[in-house]
Amino acid sequence: MNKPQGMIGIRHVALFVLELEKTVDFYTRIMGMVIEWQPDSDNVYLTNGGDVLALHRVEYVAQAQQRLDHIGFALNSVQSVHNWHDYLKAEGIHITEAPNVHRDGSCGFYCLDPAGHLLELIYHPPIQVE
Repeated sequence: MNKPQGMIGIRHVALFVLELEKTVDFYTRIMGMVIEWQPDSDNVYLTNGGDVLALHRVEYVAQAQQRLDHIGFALNSVQSVHNWHDYLKAEGIHITEAPNVHRDGSCGFYCLDPAGHLLELIYHPPIQVE
């Protein structure tokens, strides 16, 4: 199977944080990002118009625990999401969540890289490149 086209970059990172409010303040007030969506008091999605930074509150982070939630690879269409899903599945990559349409028409799925990092391949309209 040929490798699909449509990858436009890593424009989405999600982090586990202990102090959500302090972290949101830093990224909005200091770094100039704005809140795109806050589904609840433990999750905030920030944007700078080209990237999305998701912050997810955790109560306790062990010293050795990874603080990265997942890395998002932006794709250029919903069809690209399905093409990449089929490709990675055919390559034997561990898919942890099948393609799913989200709140705003974005669509994505999750898989694991060989080191166990969670990756999201996503079509997300606000982070598309002209």
